[in-house]
Amino acid sequence: MSRIEGVLKALKGQGRKALIPYITAGDPAPDQTVDLMHTLVAAGADIIELGVPFSDPMADGPVIQLACERALVHGTSLRQVLAMVKTFRETNDTTPVVLMGYLNPMEAMGFEVFADASVDAGVDGILTVDLPPEEADNVAPLFSARHLDVIFLLAPTTTDDRIRAISEHSSGYVYYVSIKGVTGSAKINVDEVAAKVQHIHNLTALPVGVGFGIRDAETAAAVGKVSDGVIVGSVLVDTIARNQNNPAQLNQALTDLLHPMREALDGLAS
Repeated sequence: MSRIEGVLKALKGQGRKALIPYITAGDPAPDQTVDLMHTLVAAGADIIELGVPFSDPMADGPVIQLACERALVHGTSLRQVLAMVKTFRETNDTTPVVLMGYLNPMEAMGFEVFADASVDAGVDGILTVDLPPEEADNVAPLFSARHLDVIFLLAPTTTDDRIRAISEHSSGYVYYVSIKGVTGSAKINVDEVAAKVQHIHNLTALPVGVGFGIRDAETAAAVGKVSDGVIVGSVLVDTIARNQNNPAQLNQALTDLLHPMREALDGLAS
């Protein structure tokens, strides 16, 4: 059982939902990322999605695009991101870490080299935004063979047949993109999300995490009612941007944002 599967099963047994925050590695500076990861855990994170900075993050809106730019200005590389995870693992061997990014940096390193390095660092899952299952035949098996969960995206427009096919190639959880557009681009329609997630649950046994558009405790709770976890990205990254010149304040600002979401999700179990 992978670390991701273990955490999600434990939460389900407790009647609780996963809180999955996303930050971009190297933002606002590489030497702050590990500390921010620990801050997220202390604030209630169950799984961390760690973004690998890329020069052309096509699925992301301006907030995360700027985060990638800040990270790349400091020269943050894929190998450095893996080193950050390895440092995180020195004091935390329980919180799953999913690397979320784009194909090019992994391909440049070499997929097998990247897979081995990910295992060595303590990575638990890989989510490659621009790698659909139909094109993953030479990549996903390398990850699966090393017990790295392979996570794919579902969209509001994904057909039933494709949901089934994607689920067959996925492990850990599936990531439902709640809006049509890039990250941070629109307000979430909770009723539409609820209907779609329930439909997805009828087609796959995998846990469903919902991301894009979750900005506060109220939205997190509404989405948590119908999903297995909520994925929070742009609002956290925007908080990092606004506090990038004040590291002490940054950690508190992230805690102030994430902790109410944790409380709201836990309130669903009571």
